[in-house]
Amino acid sequence: MAGRIRDVDIALVRERSPIADVIGEHIQLRNAGGGNLKGLCPFHDEKSPSFNVTPERGMYFCFGCSEGGDVITFVEKIEHLSFSEAVERLAQRAGIQLQYEQGGYVPRRDHGERARLIEAHKAAAEFYVGKLFGPDAAPGRRFLSERGFERADAEMFGVGYAPNEWEALTRHLLGRGFTAEELVKGGLAKEGRRGPIDRFRGRLIWPIRDATGDVIGFGARKLLDSDDGPKYLNTPDSPLYKKSQVLYGIDLAKREISKRSQAVIVEGYTDVMACHLAGVPTAVATCGTSFGAEHIKILRRFLLDQAEFRGEVIFTFDGDEAGQKAALRAFADEQKFVTQTYVAVQPDGLDPCDLRVKQGDAAVRDLIASREPLFQFAIRSTISRYDLRSNEGKIAALDAAAPIVAGIKDVGLRKRYAIDLDRWLGFMDERFVMQRIAAVAGAQQGRPQRAPRAAPVDPSIRVEGELLKLAVQRPALLGPRFDALDPQAFTAPDHVVLHKVIVAAGGVAAAGYGGREWVDLLLEHAHEEGARPLVTRFAVEAIQADAHTEERYAGAMLAAIEAIAVDRAIAQVKSRIQRLNPVEEQQEYNKLFGELVALEQQRRVLRDRAAGSQ
Repeated sequence: MAGRIRDVDIALVRERSPIADVIGEHIQLRNAGGGNLKGLCPFHDEKSPSFNVTPERGMYFCFGCSEGGDVITFVEKIEHLSFSEAVERLAQRAGIQLQYEQGGYVPRRDHGERARLIEAHKAAAEFYVGKLFGPDAAPGRRFLSERGFERADAEMFGVGYAPNEWEALTRHLLGRGFTAEELVKGGLAKEGRRGPIDRFRGRLIWPIRDATGDVIGFGARKLLDSDDGPKYLNTPDSPLYKKSQVLYGIDLAKREISKRSQAVIVEGYTDVMACHLAGVPTAVATCGTSFGAEHIKILRRFLLDQAEFRGEVIFTFDGDEAGQKAALRAFADEQKFVTQTYVAVQPDGLDPCDLRVKQGDAAVRDLIASREPLFQFAIRSTISRYDLRSNEGKIAALDAAAPIVAGIKDVGLRKRYAIDLDRWLGFMDERFVMQRIAAVAGAQQGRPQRAPRAAPVDPSIRVEGELLKLAVQRPALLGPRFDALDPQAFTAPDHVVLHKVIVAAGGVAAAGYGGREWVDLLLEHAHEEGARPLVTRFAVEAIQADAHTEERYAGAMLAAIEAIAVDRAIAQVKSRIQRLNPVEEQQEYNKLFGELVALEQQRRVLRDRAAGSQ
C-alpha cells in the first residue's frame, strides 16, 4: 500500500499549481474586479457566470450551486478523483516528485484507477504513433496523403496506426505492467476466446483528448477491404470516455475558442485537422454521436456564453439533404446558447477536408466566413421543399415554417424572422403571417408566467455578510473591535456558523495579515456541518468596496453592526418600558428610561461614525 503523502509535499503542490491556470484549462475566466475572476460553473448548468476564483487566496466558489474549495478540491471534483489522486495529478502537472511517509517515492503504477487508465491510454497513443511509419501502415499513410496531410500534420494531431494483429497493443501494454482488466475496462482491448484482444486492428487511429490534453479514448478509421466493421469505430464508454461529453480537438481549440469567442462544429477528425491547418483553430467535432446538450455545456464554459451576444457557434454541414437534416436537428439545441448560432454549408457538398484538398486553405476560411444564421437556414431549408408558385404551396410552406419561427424565444427576433418569412414566401402581408405564427406560438408555449420577485434583502443581514467577508479576506482592517462583538450581533444562520469558526480559530487577532494561511486556519476549525463551504464562499465573494476605500469601509461596517446591536437593545428596553406602570413602578421605569437615553445617544455616535467612514 502507498504511504500518506507528506504535508510539505501537499503544500508544495498547492503553491506550484496556480488555481487560475488549473481552472482555466476547463473554463474561460474573465476579470471580475477586486482581484477576482469569474466564469460559467463547470459543475452545473447556468446562463450567467456565478463561478468565482480568487487567485490571491487560491480559492473558488460558485454562488449558483455552492461548490467551492482550493485547487486540489477542484481537480477532485472535475476529474472525479480522490484527494490523493488529485494531489498526484497536480504534482505530475507541476513536475513534483512526491514523497510518501511510509515507503518513500511511489511510482504511478500504484495510483488510482483513473490515473492508471490515463497512463495506459498515453502508452497506447505512443504505441500507435510508433507504428504509423512502419511498412504495414502504408494504407494509413496513403489515406492521409490523399487528404492533404503530411507527416508533420499527423504528428501534430498524434495520428497513429493499429497493427492488423489480434494482440499487438495488448502484449505491449501487458509488458508495461498494465493488467488485462485495466485494458478491457478502458476500452483498449476486449475479451476474446482466450483472453483480451485489441479493440482496434488494421485501422488509422486518432487519439481523443480531454480539455487538459490527456488521452481518454481513440477514434479508428477502417483501411482494409477485409475489415467488415464500421467505417469509424470509437472507444466505448468507459470510466474515462463518455461520447456525449467529448469533443475531438477541444484540447487544441480551447484557447482560441476563448480568445475569439467562436467555436466551429465539424463532423469528423479529418475535418478538424483540415480546419486547424487552414487557419480555423476553433474547430472541434463530436465523436460517434450527434451534437447534444453535454457538448453545449463544454463549449459554453470556454465561450463564457452569456447575455452579451458576443460569441458565435458555427455548424458546418454538407449541402445535401442529410446535411440539411443535421442542421435542423441542431436548431432544437440552438437556444441553449446565448451566443449567436450559425450554419456554414458548402453548396457542392464538400466537407472541410475535401474542400481544402480541392480548393486550398483559403476556401475553408471562406466557408466559415460565409456562415448563415441558423434560424434563417432552418426556415429557408424548410420552405425550399414546397412549390412557392402556388397559393397552396405558400400556405403549406408557411405552416411548416411557422413552428420554427414560433419557437424563437426572443420576441424581437421572432418578429424580424416573421417579416423575413413573409418576404421569402411572397405574400407581402405581414399581418397575416404574424397572426399565423402567433397562433402556433400560443399553442406551443402557452401563457407566459411572470417570474416571482426576489425578496428584499434585510440591510442588517447585508452588513453582517460584508463584515464577515472582511474578517475572512481583510482581517487586519478590523482589529480587536471585531473580536469584541457579541455573538448575538450575527443573526443569519450561516453568519452565526461562520462567526463561531472565526472565534474558534482565535478571532481576527490570530489572522495576522490574512491570506491563504488564515483561510486554511479557518478551514481547520470549520467542524460544524456546512461550515467549510461557508469559509470558502466568504473567502471568494467580492467585498462591495474598492481596494483604496476598504479601510474606511471596514470602519463603516463595524460601526453599522454595532449600531444594529444597539437598535436591538433599544427595542428590548422600549418593550420593557411599555409593560411598566410609570406611577406604580416609578423607580424601575426611571432606570429603564435612563438606559434608553444612553442607548439612543450611543446609536447616534455609531451612525455618525458609520456615515463618516463611508
